[in-house]
Amino acid sequence: MKTLRALLCGVLLAGCTANAESPSVVNLVIGYQSKTINTVTAGTLLRSLGYLEKRLTELGKRDGKTYKVTWQDYSTGAPITAQMVAGKIDIGSMGDYPMLINGSRTQEFGDGRTKLIAATGYNLLGALNMVVVPKDSPAHELKDLRGKKISASVGSAGHGTTVHALRDAGIGTGDVHIQNQAPAVGASGLQSGAVDALGQFVAWPGQLVFGGQARLLYDGSALKLPTWHGVVVREAYPHREVITEFLRAQRDATDYLHQHPMEAAEKVATATKLPAEVVYLYNGPGGMVTFDLPLKQPLIDALRTDAPFLKSIGNIKRLDLDAFVDDSYLREVYGPAYNASSLDNPAPITGTDPVCGTPVTDPRLAGEVWVRGASVQPSANPDCLLKAIRGKQIRAAYVPDAVTGTRWFADKAYWVRDGRHLPFTTESAAKSYVAAHPGSTLISYAQAVEESR
Repeated sequence: MKTLRALLCGVLLAGCTANAESPSVVNLVIGYQSKTINTVTAGTLLRSLGYLEKRLTELGKRDGKTYKVTWQDYSTGAPITAQMVAGKIDIGSMGDYPMLINGSRTQEFGDGRTKLIAATGYNLLGALNMVVVPKDSPAHELKDLRGKKISASVGSAGHGTTVHALRDAGIGTGDVHIQNQAPAVGASGLQSGAVDALGQFVAWPGQLVFGGQARLLYDGSALKLPTWHGVVVREAYPHREVITEFLRAQRDATDYLHQHPMEAAEKVATATKLPAEVVYLYNGPGGMVTFDLPLKQPLIDALRTDAPFLKSIGNIKRLDLDAFVDDSYLREVYGPAYNASSLDNPAPITGTDPVCGTPVTDPRLAGEVWVRGASVQPSANPDCLLKAIRGKQIRAAYVPDAVTGTRWFADKAYWVRDGRHLPFTTESAAKSYVAAHPGSTLISYAQAVEESR
């Protein structure tokens, strides 16, 4: 059997000693993606809170060792996998497609294998991946992209969603021009006109739409296929107690995000330079991302569904998924409570709607209004939210899509009047609803607000 350490030592002697430790010093190198904000509980937010370092300091007091943590920031999961294969990153957080690639490539080596040990955030319908186009684009549905240039990071979840969505629309990969680009490059290309569309993961679609630089063409929730991010660890990393402390710290960060959503959003915004309104879209109560650590069965099933696509484009050869997934670390952290984990979002929107004076009880209707100079207030339903917006200076307002539940910006949504006001994330979804419901009408956001008297 090939041994990764032997291969590396044969060509790069320095790599053999890069992580050398004295008996009393333990190193931990963490690869994360600061702007992929559904990994923040294992990356950006966790780092800013210092929870891991605090836990390792306490561990050091018990065992007499010194623990040193190094954080390395990347824009995608691919370079994290490359560094893990080289033995230079011990823990990495990444999306579902990169996780599959990580597991496949590392299983080729005896001492280079990795384990999938926890989730960070997920969306059961796939809304974390979207396709956006320039605001003035003539494209109004996916079929309008035939023959066009689409930027995507090949092998990413955003790329997978784009290809699956195009196929469902009757468009094969030969009918479009996929540009394999990093998210930032694709975003610049979209703004300059170098590409006609961008298929990416969070937070790029939300950031571009919020900034008025794009509009949403396709919401990944239409696929109804879970998309998620998680944590992988080098199997050969010799300090299991450090990994369990990492997961405890990740759970601490997840609890903080649930209990202090606005403060968490501000911390992530400060660290990433993303607008706080965009971070809160995904990470706030009832947000697009459900943050929870357990490796739930629908998430693992989604990996089995995703793997054939990655094989078809040559990104993975083979993968023993059962050997890759290892929830033993989480079971050690959670104990018997691990089996009681739920698919429900542990941080729904709650409270009393101050405008309509009713309790917020239905997560399928609940929204939030962020009034400038004030705190975020809950809305029981879209009509109550529209009333709350009237006459106010608003930083952002968030509503769930009437069909999929995808949380989106109220002023970027497409609105339908059908006795009540219904928001949709995409124009095509709103038009489909109107076509199926005689008497309903597509109206502007301004009209919806005006009619909310």
